[in-house]
Amino acid sequence: MLAALALSVALGGCATYRGAPLPDAPSFPATVPQARLDGIDGALPMLAARPFDATDGLDFDEVATLAVVNNPDLRIARSAASVSAAQAFAARLLPDPQVSLTRDFPDVTGAGITSAFVAGASYAINALITHAATAEAASADARQVRGNLLWQEWQVIAQARLLFVRLDAAHQRHDLLERTRALMADRYRRTAEALAAGLLTADAVTPHLAALQDVERQLHDLERQTNQADSDLHALLGLSPDTALRLQGRASLPAFDTESVRAHADGRLAARPDIAALREGYAAQDARLRVALLGQFPALTLGVQRSRDTSNTFTRGFGITLGLPILNGNRGEIAVQNATRDKLRAEYQQRLNAGVTDIARITAEQAISLRQLADVEAAIVQLEGGVRRVRSAWQAGNADALALASAETALLAKQGERIDAMQAIQEQRVGLLTLTGGYEPASKEHA
Repeated sequence: MLAALALSVALGGCATYRGAPLPDAPSFPATVPQARLDGIDGALPMLAARPFDATDGLDFDEVATLAVVNNPDLRIARSAASVSAAQAFAARLLPDPQVSLTRDFPDVTGAGITSAFVAGASYAINALITHAATAEAASADARQVRGNLLWQEWQVIAQARLLFVRLDAAHQRHDLLERTRALMADRYRRTAEALAAGLLTADAVTPHLAALQDVERQLHDLERQTNQADSDLHALLGLSPDTALRLQGRASLPAFDTESVRAHADGRLAARPDIAALREGYAAQDARLRVALLGQFPALTLGVQRSRDTSNTFTRGFGITLGLPILNGNRGEIAVQNATRDKLRAEYQQRLNAGVTDIARITAEQAISLRQLADVEAAIVQLEGGVRRVRSAWQAGNADALALASAETALLAKQGERIDAMQAIQEQRVGLLTLTGGYEPASKEHA
């Protein structure tokens, strides 16, 4: 009766199998889904505080929010984090004891002769000795996986923002190139008409045709780049290629205070998810080294037994199994774990150094880009004045249409440089935000 009860309790705690067939076709949301950061560990705090509404198009922050919620690679990474948590749970469980039972039947019969048996139970004591360090290593591994997941979320957010910046700049550049093409087409038409009237030679017309064809080439190249960026963004957001995706607003990361960024670089780097994950990985490896060191001591197994021989004599006793670490002593495993810990320490130091170097590089690049933008803005003001003067002269009959078109073309080219400079500035700020997790805006906006 007791045996049946024990068996039913044991079976009641067993897990059961449930089938999970694989899908046989691609599956995407039909429309841009509503995204919430509830229940997701990670991302940037500023995103969780922002409302999300995809009905009017996705702005700079909403693209990042949808990416961190719906990105397919992040879904897989979150499943991997669940596996790591399960492994940590398994490591905290104590190993089960072992029970043995043997029974012997004599080949002869007679008075006082009976069957013999030996029943025993044993337990590996070394599992208890290393249990705390083993569980600590598994818990640190789980924290490392969560840190790496958070860092992967930061990377996805950065990629979504970079694609937004590039698509925004591409749309501005497309409008500018269309205006340039209209000017070039008008200039070519006028020179072609002058050629037909015998006022110009073919040599004078060819450069205008070549300029028009070059602008058309730039437009085609831009269309291919825009299509690639749009495809990348759809994939990053986990959307079907056919899903209508409308972006709205402009990239709007504020300027940063270079001195503040560099002054707080060490603290922000230490808190960065990938570096925190490396610390957890180092802690896990340190625990594994302790497990290896404990493994150099004799392996001890204790057991008790109850037996009866064929003469119906009952005995009880205990057993001790002791491994002698005289040949191996776990020295090889200790050397491996020690070397692995040294490697992780060097990797951690390298990541800190690389973080400081990257921050210094981006802050320097930002200063260069801001100076370039200031120069471009000043040049645009001068060119706008020049266009106004040439237009007035043209309206008064003191300048021809080609001179006006040349002035307007120069202005459009400089406006294209402004788009390039502003794109570079926003991309640098996205990079800095990813490297630091946040920064204090400058007291005065520069771009």
